[in-house]
Amino acid sequence: MEKLINEFSFGLFFWQLFIFIGLIFLLRKFAWKPILDAVNQRETSIKDAINLAEEAKKEMTSIQEDNQKILKEARAEREALLKEARFNGADIVAQAKGEAKAEADKIIAQAQESIQNEKRAALHELKNQVAQISLDIAEKVIESELDSKDKQSKLVNQLIKDASL
Repeated sequence: MEKLINEFSFGLFFWQLFIFIGLIFLLRKFAWKPILDAVNQRETSIKDAINLAEEAKKEMTSIQEDNQKILKEARAEREALLKEARFNGADIVAQAKGEAKAEADKIIAQAQESIQNEKRAALHELKNQVAQISLDIAEKVIESELDSKDKQSKLVNQLIKDASL
């Protein structure tokens, strides 16, 4: 029986070895290649994803640097514009003050000229009124003095004498 057990064990071992080797060939032919291809494909896609991530990281760094540069330029431009606006504001204020002073001087000159014209007109009117009053007074004085014909003749002779001289 020992022999039979040894033969049975050897036969069992042989068939197990044969099935195992057959299974390995079958797995190699039908399973290993697709499994290895899938693993290789997965490895390639992981490498590609890592490369894309690194490129994206580099691109993000580049974009951040560009953004920082653009931000610095924008700040510098803003400062320049603010400085120019302040300068222009001061110029505009100075110009407005100058124009206002010139306009005020012009208005003052016009007012002074108007005052002078009004003064001249008032003096002229006053002279006319004084002259008219003087004439009225003289007329009344002469009328009262020349009531008689003697006085009138005397006055006419005096005026002729004065006129010929």
